[in-house]
Amino acid sequence: MTIKDIGPEPQSFDLEKATVANTDYRSVAWSGKYLQLTLMSIPVGEDIGLEAHPETDQFLRLDAGRGRVQMGSAKDRLDFDREVEDGWAVLVPAGTWHNVTNIGDEPLQLYAVYAPVHHAPGRVHATFADAERDEASGGDEPPSWSVQPARQASDQHA
Repeated sequence: MTIKDIGPEPQSFDLEKATVANTDYRSVAWSGKYLQLTLMSIPVGEDIGLEAHPETDQFLRLDAGRGRVQMGSAKDRLDFDREVEDGWAVLVPAGTWHNVTNIGDEPLQLYAVYAPVHHAPGRVHATFADAERDEASGGDEPPSWSVQPARQASDQHA
């Protein structure tokens, strides 16, 4: 199942089926003016990478697999540590250092809602390395028509 990001136009689809069917590390499914939906697949033993988004809140929901969520106010102070699985939600406040690690024996399938929009519309990254390269080259920027904070701080990565 492939979802085409049609930008800030009305859209509907079976989100759980799309999330479970997604095999890409990250695939942008819908980009609105104020928020964005991405589908993610994290391979066994891998993670999303320790990061913090200073101006972006995130909502994550797991639709398959088991994970470990770690969050905190600093990259060396991750005092929130929980095991999560299918059906669980994870809420990441802006500026919070966070990581999600696949601790199960199957891909960890989840979706993420970003507010404000965080990635280029329709962008697909097959792997974590692809996502890192795209971000480092400046190719994964929010669209000009999305509403962004007046002062934009850069994401932080460990």
